[in-house]
Amino acid sequence: MDVLVGRPRLEFAEAIRYSIHSRHRFPLLFLPTGMKSFLSVLAFIALAAVSWGVYGPVLRAGQADMGGSHLRPFVCVGIAYFLIAILVPGILLTLKGERGRWTAEGTIWSLAAGAAGAIGALGIILAFTHHGSPLYVMPLVFGAAPVVNTFLTMYMSKTYQRAGPVFFAGLILVIAGAVAVLVFKPATARPAAVAEASRTVEEEATETPGNEADELRSASARLSLADMTMITLFVALTALSWGIYGPVLHKGQMAMAGSRLRPFICVGISYFVIAVVVPILILATAGEHGGFSIGGTLWSLAGGAAGALGALGIIMAFNFGGKPVYVMPLVFGGAPVVNTLVTILTAGELERVSPMFYAGLITVVAGAVTVLVFAPKPAAPGHLPGERETAETQREASKEEE
Repeated sequence: MDVLVGRPRLEFAEAIRYSIHSRHRFPLLFLPTGMKSFLSVLAFIALAAVSWGVYGPVLRAGQADMGGSHLRPFVCVGIAYFLIAILVPGILLTLKGERGRWTAEGTIWSLAAGAAGAIGALGIILAFTHHGSPLYVMPLVFGAAPVVNTFLTMYMSKTYQRAGPVFFAGLILVIAGAVAVLVFKPATARPAAVAEASRTVEEEATETPGNEADELRSASARLSLADMTMITLFVALTALSWGIYGPVLHKGQMAMAGSRLRPFICVGISYFVIAVVVPILILATAGEHGGFSIGGTLWSLAGGAAGALGALGIIMAFNFGGKPVYVMPLVFGGAPVVNTLVTILTAGELERVSPMFYAGLITVVAGAVTVLVFAPKPAAPGHLPGERETAETQREASKEEE
């Protein structure tokens, strides 16, 4: 215990490595005082992973209930963000206030993060529009996004030279596990309603001559090459957008002296403009197939609420000292597990799960833990370009609070 008393500010992951290589072994109970902050970071990471894990299946249910519309569910997602990320934080900020302050730089970065999140959400909806399933669309997104996130974070913080081989091995495990979840996903039985709809389409095609019959048959096909291409493109768009989300949002939060509510409001504003204002204008002028329904609206609002809570969880994880280089891979490692389990349970396919599928889930978790423990540590505040001003701003904010 004397060994750790002399290192009171030792980070949790660093403490694990230290104790592994030390001749002494200590129970987790005797870790440094930073343990409380670390547990808070983990709790908010779990909130984000669970929220974003249920996001895909819930949003897909809403879209299906709206006749396959892609703009209407997107509008509902934007409305949920308006309520959770603008209205509520705005009231709290007005009534109670918060540390930090508005800055032009922080606002721009946070708006950019919100735009990236909204574009990613649209990519998910468009992938579903082209007959993609949450069972494999979401694991692909959550497998690719941490790669984008990690390398962008290391570039922005100038820590890419500190990343060791074990860290990259953990990153590979996360990706490999996500791919295994996709490859060994349970075979989904064809629902009776879908089978009946296909028979109806085939009967109509039999009675319809020429090109119209061919169009009806192609509409009932499982997945065409064009659909697979579009699904891949939209998955890549979402992975890129959500991959840059964490580092950009963290930069915005730091530029606002560690504020939690202000960056969240900026994210909500971006979502409102991109997911509500623009789609409503398109619907009013050009229209779209499908229509609003009570069930579809509620499901889509729930999906948007899950997305907003996930965004809040990430901001809170940053607030308690978490870094994008490991917070985002952990979220993206846990979210596909939640997503896949929710999809399987709601479809009643639990008995179809193979051992290799569970092996993939375990691989994702193992990789995520490895990324956490061996994430490259940034230099002390003020030692990196642009960091000195941020550190001074945070110290001034702390003095104002006192």
